[in-house]
Amino acid sequence: MIKVLLAGLGGFIGSALRYVISTFFYKLLGTDFPYGTLVVNVLGSFLIGFFMGLVENGFVISSNWRAFIAIGLLGGFTTFSGFSYETVELIKQGTLLPAIANIVYTVLNCLAGTYVGGVIAKLITK
Repeated sequence: MIKVLLAGLGGFIGSALRYVISTFFYKLLGTDFPYGTLVVNVLGSFLIGFFMGLVENGFVISSNWRAFIAIGLLGGFTTFSGFSYETVELIKQGTLLPAIANIVYTVLNCLAGTYVGGVIAKLITK
């Protein structure tokens, strides 16, 4: 139960950071391109790679802290970081086809899900 609470607390902090950082970059660079989201996704992907790289290379951290940082904080900051980490792990394991499938399925299905969700919302609000 403590891991659930820690992940939730980390998620709260990560989501708040996502809002602050993305808003900063939209104000800095404008809104003609999703700069804020791009920065958050790239930064979150770097941070999870760095953090999990430390863990995989002997940095000792409790499972509670791992839940707080990797699942909560970075997961709340951007779920793209989790997707990126899992895809890189598939590549490192030599399973290139599942890695490519994960990329294609995730991107296409998420785009389709967003589109279909919008269409359904429009239909039920008419």
